[in-house]
Amino acid sequence: MNRILVPTDFSEHAEYAMKVAANLAKKHNGVIYLMHMLELPFHNKVDVAGSHGEPPEALFYKKLAEKQFDDFLDKPYLDGIEIHETVKADISFSEIKDACREHDIDLIVMGSHGASGLKEMFIGSNAEKVVRNSDIPVLVIKNNHDSFNISNFVFASDFKNDNKETYKQAAEFAKNFGANVHLLMVNTPNNFTTTSIANKRISDFIKDVDYDSYSVNIYNDESVEKGILNFSKEVDADIIGISTHGRQGIAHFFNGSISEDLVNHAKRPVITFKI
Repeated sequence: MNRILVPTDFSEHAEYAMKVAANLAKKHNGVIYLMHMLELPFHNKVDVAGSHGEPPEALFYKKLAEKQFDDFLDKPYLDGIEIHETVKADISFSEIKDACREHDIDLIVMGSHGASGLKEMFIGSNAEKVVRNSDIPVLVIKNNHDSFNISNFVFASDFKNDNKETYKQAAEFAKNFGANVHLLMVNTPNNFTTTSIANKRISDFIKDVDYDSYSVNIYNDESVEKGILNFSKEVDADIIGISTHGRQGIAHFFNGSISEDLVNHAKRPVITFKI
């Protein structure tokens, strides 16, 4: 987690993400790359990196973004951290992937405006688009964290072989915090696995990962999402980790609906690892 990318729109939620990124950077002597996706009118989309002859409108938006950067970065919690800023006119999410390759990024941290559960945090949102396209872990932050410490890390999975690489990444993430990993498999009425089979599957799944601070949990609920949220509440999880399947996004991971009361509890950070 030495090289962290933070996409920003200078909103309150973007600052939540920046605070977490700053906390991680200080702990790991890291560098933050702050990227603003500049929204220009379509006919004015140009390379704002600094070519000559920019249209007046583009120059105005660029200067405005630079002023926002100055205000955004004028915070005591950023003191002593190496930060690089960039403004991009192209709001396609390929820009984020390109930035990750260019700067050898280890982690993306971004805020979410989602007002509801895990599904709504991603599906149809900017965060979901980044998650779908990212080859590296994405940490999504919904609330303010003055400090960012992780003791209880829920890693939810179906524990099939194609997820093994993601768990190696999750275990490495947990090691950085000395966190206990709660391995979570959710049983639902439509997809039920016996305890003995589930335990065997989880045991086979983790046998090649060198991390001993974990517990195995098989949890029954109406849907996978409800199971993740309810279990995470019970153990007072600091973060929830899940695997993603690239272009499929994570919509396939969820089924059923979620009540308004339960949705209000989906405020924990979520980190995704691509299969």
